[in-house]
Amino acid sequence: MTARPIRILLAEDQSMVREALAALLGLEPDIEVLAQVARGDEVVAAARAHDVNVALLDIEMPGMTGIEAAAALRTELPDLRIVILTTFGRPGYLRGAMEAGASAFLVKDAPAAQLAAAVRKVLRGERVIDPTLAAAALAEGANPLTDREREVLRQAETGATNSELAARLHLSQGTVRNYLSTAIQKLAARNRAEAVRVAREKGWL
Repeated sequence: MTARPIRILLAEDQSMVREALAALLGLEPDIEVLAQVARGDEVVAAARAHDVNVALLDIEMPGMTGIEAAAALRTELPDLRIVILTTFGRPGYLRGAMEAGASAFLVKDAPAAQLAAAVRKVLRGERVIDPTLAAAALAEGANPLTDREREVLRQAETGATNSELAARLHLSQGTVRNYLSTAIQKLAARNRAEAVRVAREKGWL
């Protein structure tokens, strides 16, 4: 009796990249790409509809990030294995992906054979992490920002004033200023814009 192929969901917002990955994986005799989506908020529905057992998720997608989609999949379909693919080698992304339930974290330009091997490994219950990203994450250390500081910085990224931030977050303006000041200090930044940039570059937002 022939073993059933590994059933893949591929989530990637760039159509050329998505189609190339699907074509390369489709060359593997034991892998079948059953579903492709371009938005993070379409991942759970597609995974359910096509009965996949591995989801390959890009980090940066509209609607929902790959990390957010991974967390949703872990809640809705806990037996599904998740592989995060990224062009951004940011240590904070690696930590976030693992916390969200991903079994693998690979750079998008990894050879197709390496990606296929990672898919097989995660189905066996193994964890696969790009060694360069793993080393960078260890060197970088943990995210120094609290959940509330991250939330304030994310809202500040939109260009909102302190009074607007206070209204959105149901905080006093003084509390907003304190959170921003602490975040700026932790990130060794000169102002809120630089703090947002640094946090984004490290994958901490």
